[in-house]
Amino acid sequence: MAVAMLMGLFALLLLIGVPVAYALGAAALATLLYLDLPSVVLVQQIQAGSGSASLIAIPLFIFAGELMLRGGISERLIALAASLVGRMRGGLGQVSVLSSLFFGGVSGSAIADVSAVGGTMIPQMVQRGYDRDFAVNVSITAALVALLVPPSHNLILFSAAAGGGLSIADLFAAGIVPALLMTLAMMLTGYVIARRRGYGVEPFPGMRAVLSRLVSALPGLGLVALIFVGIRAGIFTAVESAAIAVVYALLVTSLLYRQLGRAEFLAAVAHAARTTGVILFVIATAAVFGWLLAYLQVPAAAVELLRSFAQEKTMVIALIVAMLLLLGTFMDLAPMILICTPIFLPVARAYGVDPIHFGLILVLTGGIGLVTPPVGSVLFIGTAIGKITIAQSMRTIWPFWLAALAVLLLVAFVPQLSLWLPAVLRG
Repeated sequence: MAVAMLMGLFALLLLIGVPVAYALGAAALATLLYLDLPSVVLVQQIQAGSGSASLIAIPLFIFAGELMLRGGISERLIALAASLVGRMRGGLGQVSVLSSLFFGGVSGSAIADVSAVGGTMIPQMVQRGYDRDFAVNVSITAALVALLVPPSHNLILFSAAAGGGLSIADLFAAGIVPALLMTLAMMLTGYVIARRRGYGVEPFPGMRAVLSRLVSALPGLGLVALIFVGIRAGIFTAVESAAIAVVYALLVTSLLYRQLGRAEFLAAVAHAARTTGVILFVIATAAVFGWLLAYLQVPAAAVELLRSFAQEKTMVIALIVAMLLLLGTFMDLAPMILICTPIFLPVARAYGVDPIHFGLILVLTGGIGLVTPPVGSVLFIGTAIGKITIAQSMRTIWPFWLAALAVLLLVAFVPQLSLWLPAVLRG
């Protein structure tokens, strides 16, 4: 009865439009009172959930991404991508996809990715004669790559939700091959649609221009190398790397690019503070929700339930993916990670699924939910930039959605795609 009350009240509050953090806290408090547990448990678990030292990396990486966004890195990355893939069919669409890969390594956020790259590329594509639905769909699905490459906030969040025992360096390394697969899948899909619709190509600017743009973009791309190599080599922790990333971003944007003025800096601070506040509030309220799930032995019950349906690991993975895809349609990625990790990670471990592999499955599956109605935040931003309705986008997004689903299934059922690179780097 208590489990039904906890989950049912949470779902009801979400359905009537209550923000997810308040829904988590209210459902948890009501269940605590129903169980006759002291309400101070709510405060204690909120403090414990938001007091993890590893979470300090999230606001710092968000701030570094905001600085790079406003300091000139996004246009340099787009210019580099244009010189590399603009000659392909549907050139601006290909530029959008490759730019998302580059910028994802700076921002670590799908929302920041679609805001920066989509905010630049969608109007350009429309101006050059591309259909608005294509411009929006290629941009929002390409933004999923940012969830997989360092410094992905969501992989850090998964590590914290899993108890903090998982290596963030391994999670970062595990996301690289799936990110490249997603990039190739989106570029191939964009190419096929561009040929069908008769979109043109962009002129090649020449090798001198390519080299010039590469040199200009290298300081921004250097942030990715600084974070990944530093953590992987054990030079500094994830939190230390996040702090170094902020200093690096400040130096590059203010001294080298000279595009970060006082107004841009204050805007970066304000936006990073708002984003951090929202994320940490969700983390705090999800902590007591997760504690109640453990108290009510929901993870153990989930293991037994899935065992009654399937005995093989592949079938269990398929069932987990199906449930996560359903949850992703009405739950944002951060609360989904915090709620589903304590439920499904024990199930995955019971069937021999590597926790690093499961983390990539969870983040990628939840990412697809970001471009799926009714609660797809990346979808909302992209359609707002492109000035089309969600219904218009949904009518033609299915080839990109199926491509993302194909990558998800490859990652889910071929674990070496995510586990090979961490093993190589450890060895």
